[in-house]
Amino acid sequence: MLKRTVTIVLAFIGIIVGAGFATGQEMLQYFVSYGKVGIIAAALSSLIMAISGLVVVQLGSYYLAGDHGTVLRRVSYPLLARLLDLGVLITLFCTGTVMFAGAGSNLNQQFGFPTWVGALILLAITLIVGLLDVDKVTEVIGSITPLIIVFMTITVVWVLSTSHADYSVLEQAVHTITPVAPHWGIATMNYVGLNLMIGASMAIIIGGNNTDPRAAGLGGMIGGIIFGLMLTFATWSLYLRADQVAADDVPMLTIVNQIHPWLGFGMSIAILGMIFNTVIGMLYAFGRRITAKHPTRFYPAFVVSSLVAFAVSFLGFKTLVATLFPILGYMGVLLFLVFLVGWVRSFSQIREESTRRENMRELLRRKLDPTKRFSSKQRRRLARYETESNVEDTDIAETMQEEVKEELGLDSSKS
Repeated sequence: MLKRTVTIVLAFIGIIVGAGFATGQEMLQYFVSYGKVGIIAAALSSLIMAISGLVVVQLGSYYLAGDHGTVLRRVSYPLLARLLDLGVLITLFCTGTVMFAGAGSNLNQQFGFPTWVGALILLAITLIVGLLDVDKVTEVIGSITPLIIVFMTITVVWVLSTSHADYSVLEQAVHTITPVAPHWGIATMNYVGLNLMIGASMAIIIGGNNTDPRAAGLGGMIGGIIFGLMLTFATWSLYLRADQVAADDVPMLTIVNQIHPWLGFGMSIAILGMIFNTVIGMLYAFGRRITAKHPTRFYPAFVVSSLVAFAVSFLGFKTLVATLFPILGYMGVLLFLVFLVGWVRSFSQIREESTRRENMRELLRRKLDPTKRFSSKQRRRLARYETESNVEDTDIAETMQEEVKEELGLDSSKS
């Protein structure tokens, strides 16, 4: 369970921490623009993010969902599910577009490259990784996440330990930043909604690829908590340097370069990695959803959507963040409420199913272990659990058996 949980934690953070967060541009517009109270708003967003991480990933695992539409159809009314499904699809594509723009701005600020160079590099990497299956994509996303956590931690510690800011100057600086909403409370909910719209689809796929709802929910919650801590302290750090970074496309990179140019170089690469995490998560989920009934068409659809997103990205990073993100955030608030209500209504069934699947896993371990006896009584118990499960018998049995084989180090090609 620990390995499954850690994998989900890293992947969940990797999906959400994209161009807007890793560069610091989101924090400037959503929180720093409100001054000191923006730090409180960031902390409040963090709490709600932990809840949404638990809810979304666990629902994906409970329904063994291959795309977000599966969950929406189960927890919402048909018309609302269709509208939210369309909203999520639009979000996936728009966020992919913003990520390409962010890659261009990142390498432009650090190395002076034309913006199309960073976007083109990201496009090439995205098209290659899109050939992998969801397990490999999840691993790739999770493997890059620790880099940005390390760099963000270094930045926050340095800023907080060296700051001698004049708060009157800082307050003047933050007023030069255009906020996303007329009040910090609205911005708080909008930010949570935005991240749910961005991360929900791939988070559901990651959860749906894990048959243990407890591990999935725990991974989503811990991922939300870690993301929230990063958000709060990063917002605080940017506020303390607002007079220096308010006008920058990539404010976090500006601060890291103040520590040391070599750290700036490393941060630029880490930001590109996190941008890649989000773009692959968004466009992979987008492709999976639009080809749900025709899986063999996934990669062509993935390629076309990536190329179109790349083309649209030349509208500019800061402009895209300021224009698209608030609209998507309001849609995300509705999505959050739908998922939350669906999760609350299904809580007792999720708990029962979690226990049932753990019992099935224990029986499958015994069945596949050549050193242990698997009795007819135990076989009947396994069959009963499969019948009582909330998913199709063959789906849950085959999926869990593959997981147990991997756990026991057995050859998956052998039955």
